[in-house]
Amino acid sequence: MSADPAQRREIPDATVARLPEYLRTLSRLAEEGVPSVSSEELAAAVGVRSAQLRKDLSHLGSYGVRGVGYEVETLALEISRALGLTQDWPVAIVGMGNLGHALASYSGFVTKGFRIVALFDDDPALRGEVVQGVAIQPFDQLPASYSQGPIAIGVIATPAIAAQSVCDALIDVGVRSILNFAPAVLSVPDGVDVRRVDLSTELQILAFHAQQKALAHGSLDGVAATPAVPAAPRLAGGAEPESAVAP
Repeated sequence: MSADPAQRREIPDATVARLPEYLRTLSRLAEEGVPSVSSEELAAAVGVRSAQLRKDLSHLGSYGVRGVGYEVETLALEISRALGLTQDWPVAIVGMGNLGHALASYSGFVTKGFRIVALFDDDPALRGEVVQGVAIQPFDQLPASYSQGPIAIGVIATPAIAAQSVCDALIDVGVRSILNFAPAVLSVPDGVDVRRVDLSTELQILAFHAQQKALAHGSLDGVAATPAVPAAPRLAGGAEPESAVAP
């Protein structure tokens, strides 16, 4: 049972952060042909408390059916609508190093409501290269590209030194949603949303938990020791790795 979208309350950020996990699990259940799922089953599959799940879904106006639970496909569609995934969001990636190439080649974008419309990098060796049907352009072509078709989301996959200038340029042409993979904290004006994905931080958190488990078992055998403060990887000449985008 769903409420009119116009009557839905504002969804808390913490709930929004969990909705993709619910959607991923529901999509898997739909692929397996499961017609309905209880709050307890869905919560266990996602790794949250059932009370938390029910509270999260109540923000969407979805309460399920007593004794039946939630219809899998209906709830998946409801969450997709809440996340804006029933629309087609044009995405541009800036920085076509290894990470940028991987992101541009990810087929999941197409099936989840995102469409790569532009790729940018200032490395002359990459100019004109086509990735999944999209040619890599110099970054100074951003305004011209945006004028041909608005970009809803900008993805920054550059070295840290270039991230802020890239962010500023994206904002200047009208981009208001940015996904930042660069190891840098970006300064943006009000009205611009930035999500930071720091892969090294996530690995460090996993390393902490792995170490705790190893210590609990009384052994760190097989784990090589590293310097207390490892140096950041550099390329010849002191340049940072990954893509070439002028700061």
